[in-house]
Amino acid sequence: MSLHPFYDFLIKRPEVPLPGRKAQLKMSPEPLDPDVVLPTEKSNTAHPSSVLVPLFPDRYQKLHVILTLRTDNIPHAGQISFPGGRNEAKESLEETALRETKEEIGVKSNQIKLACRMTPLYLYKTDNQITPFIGFLEKKPALKPNPLEVEEAFAISMDDLLDENSIKKEKWDLPHISMIVPYWDIHRVPLWGATAMMMNELVELYREFLKG
Repeated sequence: MSLHPFYDFLIKRPEVPLPGRKAQLKMSPEPLDPDVVLPTEKSNTAHPSSVLVPLFPDRYQKLHVILTLRTDNIPHAGQISFPGGRNEAKESLEETALRETKEEIGVKSNQIKLACRMTPLYLYKTDNQITPFIGFLEKKPALKPNPLEVEEAFAISMDDLLDENSIKKEKWDLPHISMIVPYWDIHRVPLWGATAMMMNELVELYREFLKG
């Protein structure tokens, strides 16, 4: 399997800390009320989950990341996300990410080469601890969205994600709370929340790679 050089960079990256929480927080929504503190530490009841961050090169070796737009009848309805879900008994977190990717967008595990895991992210609203895995494909795969879970499967270039002009901030009045929300304006639906936080760690790793 011939893969983009970013794959080799990740598997050979020295044992130094990941961009981690600092990178995630750059895209984290912030409550307008300074007295509101949202939980960030994993609870004792948190359910393990994982997602795949699928990357593929175009014919010019420009990298793209595959995302999904969730249907209106599942949790986090109508939001952009990575393929993934809750861990099931007797499977590893890597297996969860690969299984969910096949179920959601029809990409088989034998098409994907896992490079590394990124920093886990705790979601207090659903009590999930999400571990993201970066996976590489040789080329853009045929995407077959599962209509029960995925309204649309699409790809965004890493160049667009690197563009600071793509990042916006707005005040959103969400249920029970008002927040300042940073998001990527790269689709008809904003890329925000947990997916944006995990995505920003990928972006920071890619910046490392480009610096050589």
